[in-house]
Amino acid sequence: MLNSPGPIQVTIDPGSGFCFGVTTAINKAEEELARGGKLYCLGDIVHNNEEVNRLHAMGMDTITHSQLDELSDVRVLLRAHGEPPETYATARRNNIEIIDATCPVVLQLQRRVKECYDRSSGSNVQIVIYGKRGHAEVNGLVGQTDGNAIVIEHTDEIDCLDFTKDTALFSQTTKSIEGLKAMSDAISRRLVPPARLTCHDTICRQVANRVERLKEFARSHDLVLFVSGSKSSNGRILYNECLRVNTNTHMVSSEKDLNPEWLDGVSSVGVCGATSTPRWLMERVKDSVINLVDK
Repeated sequence: MLNSPGPIQVTIDPGSGFCFGVTTAINKAEEELARGGKLYCLGDIVHNNEEVNRLHAMGMDTITHSQLDELSDVRVLLRAHGEPPETYATARRNNIEIIDATCPVVLQLQRRVKECYDRSSGSNVQIVIYGKRGHAEVNGLVGQTDGNAIVIEHTDEIDCLDFTKDTALFSQTTKSIEGLKAMSDAISRRLVPPARLTCHDTICRQVANRVERLKEFARSHDLVLFVSGSKSSNGRILYNECLRVNTNTHMVSSEKDLNPEWLDGVSSVGVCGATSTPRWLMERVKDSVINLVDK
């Protein structure tokens, strides 16, 4: 029997789970699968293995870019993260039907990066993307610049920049507002006049606005179970925000990761997750906690 001061209350954060872009991509996948026939997805539709496996069981296979080159006359779904122009060119060349589920926020960012690149072509301007190197969304952004944009993940990496050039700074949509400000300040301090920095705040507010609400949720529980796939960069950011305000926070990929010892002496458990975490998975974690308590 667990050592608890009384009945344990388990609550799921109502603001956690799929963002608009992911929800739209999942819905499109389910609609296409309902039509029958084979459906491919270029990369994991969402950075959550449990959801990827659910859709795979319904008939959707995940492929890589190299596999895309070898396919023809098939349907391929592009996930919310977006793709570079080369992907669309490959699809046209191979007669592939594209089901485009790119998030509207990401599409708008791609357009802004391309417009900036086209406008500054031949001028003394460098385009910098604040984001995770190799991330699908970031690859799509770099593709808008013919591969010329410079990707910076951390402020201690900015030595590679040319501080005599005007700099246009964009951000991966799921990065933190604080992180973008720190990057902007770090670059500004190093620029050599008359070089100037233009910082484009391209962070998705639906994601960014979750942070304060999530921190309040984490503060209000004895134990926080943050449900997220290990590949989710947004998951790591939000998990660390929870951990900052509640040191009794644990990241789990599913109910299989639960440790019964975490529940000792606990009276309230908060279950929350990333923008890539399905609601049904958080419900399953909640149910497992309740079953452990009842044992």
